[in-house]
Amino acid sequence: MGSVIQLKNQVNNSYFQLKNSVEDKLILVEEKIKSKLVSNVELVQKMTDYHLNTGGKRLRALLTLGSAKLCGYSKGVRDINLAACVELIHAATLMHDDVIDNGSIRRGKKTLNKIWDNHSSVLIGDYLLSRCFEMMVEDGNIEVLKLLSSTSSKIAQGEILQLQHKGEVDMLEETYLKIISAKTAELFAAATKVGAILSNTKTKEKEALEFYGRNLGLTFQIADDTLDYNSELKSFGKKIGQDFYEGKITLPIILLFQKANLSEKDKLKKTFLKIVRDEYDLNYTFSLIKKYDIIKECYQKANHYISLASNSLTIFQDSEEKTTLKNLTSFSLSRNF
Repeated sequence: MGSVIQLKNQVNNSYFQLKNSVEDKLILVEEKIKSKLVSNVELVQKMTDYHLNTGGKRLRALLTLGSAKLCGYSKGVRDINLAACVELIHAATLMHDDVIDNGSIRRGKKTLNKIWDNHSSVLIGDYLLSRCFEMMVEDGNIEVLKLLSSTSSKIAQGEILQLQHKGEVDMLEETYLKIISAKTAELFAAATKVGAILSNTKTKEKEALEFYGRNLGLTFQIADDTLDYNSELKSFGKKIGQDFYEGKITLPIILLFQKANLSEKDKLKKTFLKIVRDEYDLNYTFSLIKKYDIIKECYQKANHYISLASNSLTIFQDSEEKTTLKNLTSFSLSRNF
């Protein structure tokens, strides 16, 4: 029993282990982001300051720093600059995402579009992306520039694909995986591959870390989407049912629709075609999710990607960094923040 508890603690602490292992560099990443977002335009400064104060896990930046460390990068500040770059891409996509979804809460605080407006939020997102591209050019590595610019393009395509299938409760699981692969997993994959590129590692190491990042990203997004329907969790950072109210079709709804009977299918279709869904609709959906044990099935599917991510690290020599990154795959599923 003791060994089980010890393993669980190790998994749960993996995020903090990674954060602590690169703490000095993460501080510099924060400073770099702040310096890059300085503007003489008052509204730009207000909105970027507000964004910075909302915090965040900085997981993508940590993955860049951790991957670079795993591959032996130690001298220089390129890992700091590119970790900041990856975070700016992520922040920009969140701002655009909130406008598209008409989101009102993120990380427990009001979104930029709710405090200001949609027009300003889109432009601030564009501002972050432009700053990011400046940093890519400053880095001067063609491989990095090609990777991060193509990643930005894929994220945008993922957003459009999701918009194209908005409200479709009969969406194919394959389509859902394409959406989250583009919207989430691509940036995770880029974050980890950048760390390998900085260290001038061999192609197989780059590919291994890219594969690790992509499958970690898929696990992370499936867990995020599942947490939204896990009514037993109250400590999660976002409001339970947020995706439901925004009308997003995610894995729990897709799997539920597959198992539901005809009358339940009909009601689910009508629910997601509504302009506004209420608490009654959410509670009804919760009852069906519990009836068909959907949460368990979602986690079983996520475990497949955990295995893929974890196994991809076997080509690296044993080290503290490797162990932490390996444990992070399970953390992405078992986390509650």
